[in-house]
Amino acid sequence: MEQPILDMCCGSRMFWLDKRDERAVFTDIRREQHTLCDGRNLHINPDIIADFRALPFPDNSFAQVVFDPPHLDRAGENGWMRKKYGALNKDTWRDDLRAGFAEAFRVLRPHGTLIFKWNETQIPVSQVIALTDQKPTVWQRTGKGDKTHWIIFLKEAG
Repeated sequence: MEQPILDMCCGSRMFWLDKRDERAVFTDIRREQHTLCDGRNLHINPDIIADFRALPFPDNSFAQVVFDPPHLDRAGENGWMRKKYGALNKDTWRDDLRAGFAEAFRVLRPHGTLIFKWNETQIPVSQVIALTDQKPTVWQRTGKGDKTHWIIFLKEAG
């Protein structure tokens, strides 16, 4: 059985209930290990090294896609925030996220679900959601100060 779920930028799989869920393919652009400032170990160990802007999968491959890209465009080169969450290129983040949305919908099957997560600590979610012409079905704000957004999309048929 091929996995029905794709996590496009899995990082350390922080929000997964089962970090080894066999239903999912975990991809990320990096494979790293770090010790954070509080002594915890951080492991970024994707199944496949892949850039979310150019995924190595055929069209319509997954029933569910999780897209939790880096949300920081300002993070110190050796800072724990960059290590934990990754960082966007401050000059190209709009084009990068636009390409990420396009890839998410390309590899998503018709009637499949895209789960998009964004924290607007540095970049407002309104600027990010404007990078796709797809219409969300569910939008929930959570976290400290309601800065984390969980946005669900359903891919239309055809």
